[in-house]
Parts: sequence; structure tokens; C-alpha cells
Amino acid sequence: MLSGFMNFLRSCLWPVSDPSIHAGSGSDSSGRQEGLLWYKDIGQHVNGEFSMAVVQANSLLEDQSQLESGSLSSLDNGPFGTFVGVYDGHGGPETSRYINDHLFPHLRRFATEHQCMSADVIRKAVQATEEGFLSVVSRQWPMKPQIAAVGSCCLVGVICSGTLYIANLGDSRAVLGRLVKATGEVLAVQLSTEHNACLEDVRQELRAMHPDDSHIVVLKHNVWRVKGLIQVSKSIGDVYLKKPEFNREPLFSKFRLREPFKRPILSADPSILTHELQPHDQFVIFASDGLWEHLTNQEAVDIVQNNPRNQGIARRLVKTALQEAAKKREMRYSDLKKIDRGVRRHFHDDITVVVVFLDSNLVSRASSGSKGPHVSIRGGGVALPSNTLAPS
Repeated sequence: MLSGFMNFLRSCLWPVSDPSIHAGSGSDSSGRQEGLLWYKDIGQHVNGEFSMAVVQANSLLEDQSQLESGSLSSLDNGPFGTFVGVYDGHGGPETSRYINDHLFPHLRRFATEHQCMSADVIRKAVQATEEGFLSVVSRQWPMKPQIAAVGSCCLVGVICSGTLYIANLGDSRAVLGRLVKATGEVLAVQLSTEHNACLEDVRQELRAMHPDDSHIVVLKHNVWRVKGLIQVSKSIGDVYLKKPEFNREPLFSKFRLREPFKRPILSADPSILTHELQPHDQFVIFASDGLWEHLTNQEAVDIVQNNPRNQGIARRLVKTALQEAAKKREMRYSDLKKIDRGVRRHFHDDITVVVVFLDSNLVSRASSGSKGPHVSIRGGGVALPSNTLAPS
């Protein structure tokens, strides 16, 4: 009965797509919904085409995403390009939603001040977003102390003047598909640096930064975690592990550290890569770790390369990951799709995928000042009030 009520509620909150419209037509302006799956199969950005898809697993969607294309500042003469953001929240949706609302405006502001796009502009935008969310936590702490334990990974890609910038906090991932002319193969090249305690170099970095803390990383239930609490070492939010004044009551005891800390345990300083685009660079896959739990970099690149892009490449990547998740639990994909959000999280994570195709002619034209189409789109999910706090 409860399931039936939830389905009725969802149908009221989110309009169902018209089944008479072909799902792969790409004529939609803001994406379509199919159960817990949202997708936009094909769209145009300044430097080529793109595809987006999001599948919800949590009770509230903790993944947020966006693509902005056109002017990257308030200047009439540029910079112009494409911005992609994938924000994988944890502990609730508040941080990822905040990043979705504030990071790109901060980037435009700093790009306007500097009159260009650069790694420094991106770093300042991330820092301003972190500081802004800290202010939100400070204001809401007396009423909603658990917001101090909400955070988000943050993966950003910016294509501007023939240069691709990749900035990352956490364990989402950007993978480039690069054509090898001699063989015709398209190889996967990982562009992002990940910050997850399961990686040995991340554990070594944490130990070097906290030489007096023998428990800075702890193996708990066969998973390495920072202070036994969280897998990522860099994020936006997670203020309880950055500011000692939030590591106390009334925050729930399961989040609080027994011993006080003098320096921040987690960092909000992104790793940034700058790559000059070449004609053999075909596309970039931006995705939250929910995808990479089930697909290798090369498997994902092969799917993009070997399937028609107008049939929904991002949607195909998400569905392939879900099929793998079902297979691991020895169940049929059709049965997995029947499981409602919340319970679905026991089978897979929220998954967000944005595939950005690179047209070398458009990339060079954009470098010379051509403005191209203006696009602003966000990855969707089951529609719920924006101020809803995730259940603890």
C-alpha cells in the first residue's frame, strides 16, 4: 500500500514523458524521466554534442549535475566555452544542491575579474563555494546540526579556448576517449586525480599530513576510511571534519570524533589538470563513482565509441552499470528496475553520467571567439522539495 501511495505521489510531482515521443529523438529541451532514470539523449554545446543521464538510488537524490555552455563570464568578448559539473553528495543532498546553485556563478565572477579562464579561476570558484557552504552550516547548526556531516565530491570540467581543465575533489572521475590513428582504437585516458582512502598514495598523503595521528586512516569492515568515518579525503562540506567547533553536541555521536583535532582532517583544495585539446581527443566521460563501481575506464570508452550517439550514450552507460549491478546480486535487470528509491541504494549508488563529445572544428572555432549555442541544463531525479533534509 505504501509503495502504491509513493508511486501516486511521484506521478503527481513529476510528469510522465509522452510515450508516443521516441526516446532517442533528442528533441527534448530539459530531459525526460523513466521511473528513477532521468536522461537527455543528445544536445549541442559550444564544442560539439553532449549526452546526460542520472539514476536515483537514495531516498533523496544526492548526485547533482549541470552543463553550461556559451559565455563563461559577464564579458561581451569572452571567455566562451562549456562547463560540466558532477557533484556526488553524501550524508544528504544539501551540499551537492548548494554546489549546483553556486559554483558556476562563482566561476563566472572570477572569470570576469581575471578576464580569462584559468586553473586559478576554477580554484577560487571552488574555494568560494566551500566558504559559502560553511556559512550555511554556521547558520543552520542550531536547528539542523547534522548538516555539518553532509558533504559532496566535486568534479568540474571546463573547455575554453582549446584547453580542457579538469578539477576534482573526491572520487568522481573524468575519462578521455583518445583515437589512436595507427590502429583506429580509442583508448581510455583518466584525467582526474581521485582522493579516496582505498588508494595507497592517498593514505600515505594523509599520514604525512597528520604524523601525530596513528588513526588518520582506519581499515573498517574491509574498507579504508579517513578516521574510520569517510572514504574521501577531499570534499566540499563535511564541516565536522574541518572545523573543530562543529565536532561536538548536538551533532550525532556517530559522527563525532572522541579526540579534538588541531588541523582540518579533510581538504577542499582541488586537484586540477590542464590539457590542450588535440584533434584525436574524441570525447570525455564525466561520472560519479556509482558508474565506475561497475565499469572500467576502457569498458566505458568502448560503449561510447561503439554505439550511435543519437540513441542516448549516457543513458546506455547508466543502464549497462545497472545491468552489472543486477548481475552481481544474481537478479534480473527487469527486477532491479522495480525496486523503489531508498531500498535501491542496497543494490547500487546514485549514478550520474555526462558525455561531452569534442568536434575539433568547433573547438578551434570556439578558440577564435565564436559564441555558439547557449545551453543550461541540470541532471534530474524524482521531484521533491528543495529544502528537504535527508533522513539520518
